[in-house]
Formats: sequence, structure tokens, C-alpha cells
Amino acid sequence: MANFPVINFENINGEKRKATLEKIEDACENWGFFELVNHGIPLELLDSVEKLTKEHYRKSMEQRFKEAVASKGLEGIKGEMKDMDWESTFFLRHLPDSNISEIPDLSEDYRKAMKEFAQKLEKLAEELLDLLCENLGLEKGYLKKAFHGSKGPNFGTKVANYPPCPKPELVKGLRAHTDAGGIILLLQDDKVSGLQLLKDGQWVDVPPMRHSIVVNLGDQLEVITNGKYKSVEHRVIAKSDGTRMSIASFYNPAGDAVIYPAPPLLERKTEVIDKVYPKFVFEDYMRLYTTLKFQPKKPRFEAMKSVNTY
Repeated sequence: MANFPVINFENINGEKRKATLEKIEDACENWGFFELVNHGIPLELLDSVEKLTKEHYRKSMEQRFKEAVASKGLEGIKGEMKDMDWESTFFLRHLPDSNISEIPDLSEDYRKAMKEFAQKLEKLAEELLDLLCENLGLEKGYLKKAFHGSKGPNFGTKVANYPPCPKPELVKGLRAHTDAGGIILLLQDDKVSGLQLLKDGQWVDVPPMRHSIVVNLGDQLEVITNGKYKSVEHRVIAKSDGTRMSIASFYNPAGDAVIYPAPPLLERKTEVIDKVYPKFVFEDYMRLYTTLKFQPKKPRFEAMKSVNTY
């Protein structure tokens, strides 16, 4: 945890810009994750989102989760449960169109806060994608354009709570996986930890820090960078003490966006490229991912080489 990349984002516009870009580059190449502090999203908004999310869980979801779990039961189970996650979730869609007004049980204050939060995160995601373009030597806006498709990017939020688990050794909060999409921005609980990433064969904790935004890269950025940046396996371990809040927002390509390695990155390499990632339509990848989410990503990429739908 001591080495986990933490980026002070206010340095991106000053004399420390070069050093900050280098830190982001190192995080993208070697971690697939980094944590942003001083990211410009108002702290009062973050506090409000956290408070309203926890209130909503207690009021509308906690009892439902307890009833669902009671029906599954962990009693008498000896080995780890491989096909269950110890989480309570709901999803919000922001782009290309919002469904926030359609989600039942949300208070008006909560809807308003999540709308504002989503707008700030969308802006931050696009700013980060342009910084990645700068590091990669791609023209500004390249990644946003690659994600655009006919209707613009998909952007949505998974709101999750991980309640205390009586037998955390038997079940994961969320099983190990890589994220399918583009760039992911996470507001996580600063008191209850649980998020871990796989680095050099070891599970490393993603440190809970108040008001930080955790950023990680999805499979599509690995494809577009032809493996220079990698999506990294991560999981949530179940805890017996306290409920962990997680608000993960996914800035993903449009369903009809065609994803492939950026030609400038292939042209620039002088050494022989022994592996070129496939070209595919994002929604075809998602169909495959839905069934293979908790399996290694490499076979997914291999499978896409034989799917020529673009």
C-alpha cells in the first residue's frame, strides 16, 4: 500500500505537470490503477453523495439484502462459494440518456446529487482520457473519439454496498475480474476497506482515502494501447465489520464503437510487434464479457479475433 500511486491532480496545471504526467504514465503501465486527490470535485458534493447513498441503503436495500441472503444461507457450507457476490447494488445510466428519474426509492435530494456528481465525473473522465492521449503521443481527443460511436459514449454508475459478512472466508464481496469498458472512476468508503488489485502475483489493498477518486483502466484501453496500458484484475473481499460503500462510474465506448489498437502506436514501434490486439465492435465484446466476466481476459481477446462484425 505504501507504493500505491496517489496523484495530486492540482499539480497538472503548474510547474509539476511533467512530473505528474510521468506518475500517471507509470501508474497506467505498471498498476492499471491510481488514486486522485485534489481532483476538483467539490468535497461538499462528495460528502452529500456518501451520506445520501448510505441513507438510501439503510432505508431501501438493507432489509432486502438480508432476506435474499437468508434464503441462500451460509450455514453448513464448508468451501468457498464460487458463484456468489456479497454485495447489494443498483445501476444508474447517465449517457447517452439518463434513467435517474426512473429508479424507484430515490429521494429527490439523492437524484439531484447523483446527477451533479455524474456531470463532474464525466468531465473528469474526459480530462483524464486527454492526459492519457498526451502520454501516449496521440492527438488530443483521440480516445474520446474512439469511444464515441453513433450516439456518444456510455456512462453509468454502479452503486454498491458490501454489508458485514458472518463468514468472509467463504464468499467474496465481488469476485476477481477486470473491467470490460474504458475508464472507471470510483468513490469508495474511507472507513471500511476491501478493494484489492492483483500486482506481481500478490493482492494489494487499494487504500481508502477520504475524498479521493480511485481510477482504473478497462479492457478497451488495453486494446487501444495494444497492451501498453493494462486492465488489472481486482476484487472486493467480504468483511465482518461495517458496510463498505462503493460508487463506481464507468465511462465506456458506445455499443457500436469499433475498438482497435491506435495505428500511431503500432507504426511508432521499431521492434517487431509480436502481438496485435483484435478489432471488434464494443457490444460484441460486452456480450462475451457478460458470460465470462470472472474468467481470465486473454481468452476474451483471442475470441474477438474470430468475430468480424465491423
